[in-house]
Amino acid sequence: MPESDNESGGPSNAGEYASAREQDRFLPIANVSRIMKRALPANAKISKDAKETVQECVSEFISFITGEASDKCQREKRKTINGDDLLWAMTTLGFEDYIDPLKLYLHKFRELEGEKAIGAAGSGGGGAASSGGSGSGSGSHHHQDASRNNGGYGMYGGGGGGGGPSPSSGYGRQDRL
Repeated sequence: MPESDNESGGPSNAGEYASAREQDRFLPIANVSRIMKRALPANAKISKDAKETVQECVSEFISFITGEASDKCQREKRKTINGDDLLWAMTTLGFEDYIDPLKLYLHKFRELEGEKAIGAAGSGGGGAASSGGSGSGSGSHHHQDASRNNGGYGMYGGGGGGGGPSPSSGYGRQDRL
């Protein structure tokens, strides 16, 4: 009869903690699932295994690109990674096919951020306003703002239920992989 986790104490508990730490590296499965569903017909189903596989892949991809951008920033003695650093990293790592659409997205995002900052300063919102935006900060914050302003598609494309490219972002469903 195999020992239970409670009886063995040491090794299995260590394994549980290790997997919890690894799980912290991943994007939330609900977010991954929602993005996947946008690219599928309304009646399509996605298995748990497929969601978990994509969750792990996209999380690893983000870490890979961010790590390269971080190395560049450290060499340049900068502490903030910006959108241009991520584009540089993607080019360096061989993802140049994605650069043109992402440059367009980053440009439009910065325009929207500039408009928001000007609007906030004009409405008595106080504080310093930036018209350019830096492209740095929390990725989820940027994606949420951009999604709201791009018809809910944001950087990830869309297409579920007959959607297509968003007029303001230049993105729709990405069928080329």
